[in-house]
Amino acid sequence: MGEGRPSRRRGRGEGSASKNDPSPRLASLATPLPQGERGTKVRVARIGAAHGIRGEVKLWSFTEDPLAVTQYGPLETQDGKRRFEIEAARAAKDHLVARLVGIDDRNAAEALRNTDLFVPRDRLPPIEEDDTFYHADLVGLTAASEDGTALGTVTAIHNFGAGDLIEIAPAGGGEALLLPFNETTVPTVDLETGRIVVVRPIETEARDE
Repeated sequence: MGEGRPSRRRGRGEGSASKNDPSPRLASLATPLPQGERGTKVRVARIGAAHGIRGEVKLWSFTEDPLAVTQYGPLETQDGKRRFEIEAARAAKDHLVARLVGIDDRNAAEALRNTDLFVPRDRLPPIEEDDTFYHADLVGLTAASEDGTALGTVTAIHNFGAGDLIEIAPAGGGEALLLPFNETTVPTVDLETGRIVVVRPIETEARDE
């Protein structure tokens, strides 16, 4: 899940993040929207189970700083039919405990379980670092080789602890490509034209053959 987190494309030869040079995850707004809606809304959180009896909920934040989700203003469902304001939030072990305006008892809180919360894309703060992108802006981009051959579409960004990986669904179907998101493998990211250029590692090409 990463639409709301930013991900930095690491330089040539760079590996996993070090303590002195952490690689931020992509601004985490999780599941990508349909292609026609890409870029309009970003998922920033999901409501979990009720917490206690006074209407608080567990809130899974998909932003790089979990508490940043409280700074975007009202959150809404994907269809825009329901809006929620976070009255208060505090950090727990791996989630937030949040109080939502108008949710005052456990039954009301439990009814919201598994509700995804979105914000309009233009509410996200601009990224000032070079080669850093929101997941939501990368998912849905077309991928092509240096000679222009279509490779597929970016479907997700992952980070398993050793740097960001970009997932590409091949144009002709088949197993997804999972490649390092760095300047060697992805030398070009052009958000205006909606495409990336990919240089596939030799071992990946040999495996396909």
